[in-house]
Amino acid sequence: MPALACCVDATVSSLPYAFANWDSTLPQIPPPPTTPAPWTVDHSALLYRVDGWGAPYFTVNSNGDVSVLPHGSSTLPHQEIDLFKVVKKASDPKSSAGLGLQLPLIVRFPDILKDRLESLQSAFDFAIQSQRYEAHYQGVYPVKCNQDKFVVEDIVKFGSGFRFGLEAGSKPELLLAMSSLCNGNPEALLVCNGFKDVEYIALALLARKLHLNTVIVLEQEEELDIVIDVSKKLGVRPVIGLRAKLRTKHSGHFGSTSGEKGKFGLTTTQILRVVKKLEQNEMLDCMQLLHFHIGSQIPSTSLLADGVGEAAQIYSELVRLGACMRVIDIGGGLGIDYDGSKSPNSDVSVSYSLEEYASAVVGAVRLVCDRKGIKHPIICSESGRAIVSHHSILVFEAVSASSHDSAQFQSPPGIEYFEEQLSDDARADYQNLCAAAVRGEYENCLLYAEQLKQRCVEQFKEGSLDMEQLAAVDGFCELVSKAIGLSDDPVRTYHVNLSVFTSIPDFWGFGQLFPLIPIHRLDEKPVVRGILSDLTCDSDGKIDKFIGGESSLPLHKLDTNGSGNGDCAAYYLGMFLGGAYEEALGGVHNLFGGPSVVRVSQSNSPHGFAVTRAVPGPTCGDVLRVMQYEPELMFQTLKHRIEEFADDGGSSSLALANGLACSFNNMPYLASAASCSLTAAGAGNGGYYYCSDESFASSGDAVGAEDEQWSYCIA
Repeated sequence: MPALACCVDATVSSLPYAFANWDSTLPQIPPPPTTPAPWTVDHSALLYRVDGWGAPYFTVNSNGDVSVLPHGSSTLPHQEIDLFKVVKKASDPKSSAGLGLQLPLIVRFPDILKDRLESLQSAFDFAIQSQRYEAHYQGVYPVKCNQDKFVVEDIVKFGSGFRFGLEAGSKPELLLAMSSLCNGNPEALLVCNGFKDVEYIALALLARKLHLNTVIVLEQEEELDIVIDVSKKLGVRPVIGLRAKLRTKHSGHFGSTSGEKGKFGLTTTQILRVVKKLEQNEMLDCMQLLHFHIGSQIPSTSLLADGVGEAAQIYSELVRLGACMRVIDIGGGLGIDYDGSKSPNSDVSVSYSLEEYASAVVGAVRLVCDRKGIKHPIICSESGRAIVSHHSILVFEAVSASSHDSAQFQSPPGIEYFEEQLSDDARADYQNLCAAAVRGEYENCLLYAEQLKQRCVEQFKEGSLDMEQLAAVDGFCELVSKAIGLSDDPVRTYHVNLSVFTSIPDFWGFGQLFPLIPIHRLDEKPVVRGILSDLTCDSDGKIDKFIGGESSLPLHKLDTNGSGNGDCAAYYLGMFLGGAYEEALGGVHNLFGGPSVVRVSQSNSPHGFAVTRAVPGPTCGDVLRVMQYEPELMFQTLKHRIEEFADDGGSSSLALANGLACSFNNMPYLASAASCSLTAAGAGNGGYYYCSDESFASSGDAVGAEDEQWSYCIA
């Protein structure tokens, strides 16, 4: 009986011949062209659907990098910003004229925020003018979408010219909204939503006393008693709105907050009781706003118009009952197209434009009001997702990829012959496989190969087959699959320097999809497919679903950097359209903190940009404090331990302590070996890197003061 190792070459070499004459009726696959067409950036743009989800803010430039168009469709060619160059500038060490920030990195583009606000306002202005609507539009930004100080302040500043306001849903959000709107337009609305207690309502009434245009929206009927009581005690006449619980709702994840069983809002019966109570307290004139919310990501304008029309009927009835109504707040729901499909039947897409959305809203309100003969109300919307999603890009690095090279069937020394160790059934499968290959029995080869593998796995579990023998069987079966042309290219796992739970929580929580693409090398053809696995010790810490219904992502092979030690050159990926919710929802799973952040504006110089703020991400010490640890005391404990045990004459206790101090002040994410504060750096310092007092003090600080700017041009 020949040994398995000796039979492989003969068996495998016979496979092509054995299958050469396999059923001649099968269609013949033409050979590939000898000179395939070269891969271009247009191919990458099509492959990753950039022109769909990215318009009008993202494209692929001639260098093969993602370009940002900060002013949308009005961006001139010389105003485009190369995202790859921004990331390199942010991450390069200061010694190389970079900012020295560690990835992952959030890159914010306030110019895009400005364009989104102006585009939304312009869409409503056009709809109002074209339909001869007799009131105006003024939106509010719900700060829950992204409470970052600079995002909120930018929106107040950019929206001041058209009375753009803020919406708050908690006491901290109300405080930041009050403070921010002190620098905004006096007519800008401050809409107070969410559950309310005495303190919340007192804060809202104080805001009104400070001449902020504040509206307290009743989410629960019981809140009215508090509003009446506190307003009388403070001597402030409130402006009151109420949230109606509509019958209209849409299916899918984002529609669960709407309808009769929604979390918030008043039924028609409750609305009538509120009106009666206000009338009894001679406060019916305080009722001025109607609010509703169909649900986020409204998929179509037909559903939108249905909901707005229902709300407009309630609005007109409140006018009839004597309320001094002025504003109809249509809530959120203006969706964005995450996958570029323009589909009305998807949670990650919408089938309309900003202009079509505004036209549907204005038309639905106008139709009801004209039919009822009432004055057209001011239209307000709370379009947070549509305002902030595009302006923020999460960039992270793939640090390694799993190897799926074809297994090599080799006979290790000392185990040349082991066929006799196979079980009778496994030996029979091996012999049948060889015979089937010679006879050209295509399907039987696969059957016997799979059976052989399973039987050998069972023998390995029982201890009658060792690891080398099991590996040899795996290699043999892989060669058989390749010989008959059925060995598909496997999906590789790319290990990324990121925490899904911290930076993309909506994907982990309910499968929200975001566009994910390489931000460079897009002039090269991606030759592998991969899923992304993060740094956390959790099986859910991976991304294995992508836009377009794909279960893997086309990727490029990681290039070695020429160091000879197996390290890979940087390969950067970007997650787009994640500016809403992801930062506020992210936690500290595995104690990974948030990313570093840079704010980038388009500069006047050709092909230039300016970084107006750069902040490193939370350090290990920062995230430990979140969980009630005291890093300073932890360091002292470990320092005493070093002094007690680590000074063996060959190393310096001071060097170890300094290195440990740096570890508390570094980010939790992976860093290059050269930056590790506890690795050997040469005999001159006892084998350890010394952390100077200056670097220790500065490592946790922001890159610059609040008003500091870095301006430079990239040719």
